[in-house]
Amino acid sequence: MAYFSRPGENYYYGGRRDLAVGNTQVLAEMIAELIDCDVFRIEAAEPYPEAYDETVARNVTEQDSDARPEIVSPLTSVEGCEHVLLGSPIWNVRPLMIMNTFVDGLDLTGTTVHPFVTYAVSGLGSTQRLYTEACAGAEIRPGLAVRGEEVAQQRDDVETWLRQNRLLA
Repeated sequence: MAYFSRPGENYYYGGRRDLAVGNTQVLAEMIAELIDCDVFRIEAAEPYPEAYDETVARNVTEQDSDARPEIVSPLTSVEGCEHVLLGSPIWNVRPLMIMNTFVDGLDLTGTTVHPFVTYAVSGLGSTQRLYTEACAGAEIRPGLAVRGEEVAQQRDDVETWLRQNRLLA
């Protein structure tokens, strides 16, 4: 499993709240408690701002320029992995651009990719389409979308999704 998560000021039911641990990390940790998997946290070489509005502005700039933000100590191979779980928040109806940086650096041929996301208003957004395009040679399974504000209460949905993908008995 590989995921990106951002703590700090986050959207919360139309307002803002500060998170010590980002929503996607909460979801990734929940998944890791349920299945036996290696976990890789994707970290931006240039961290995203703590302030929500500044992060939104940076994200828009990155999306508009099709940027590939650098990753601290990028993973170089998933050799031997049959399943790759990719976790990220949805920013502006899509996974953030650092997820493209991550998958661009890997050969995912023959793997099964399982996207999972946290969101405020747009569910999976364009995740399925973007990962289908970006993860050449991989099978992209239906993703799991969990509202960020409710992530801690969604264990049953997470278990169901893992079972549907034959990742949990």
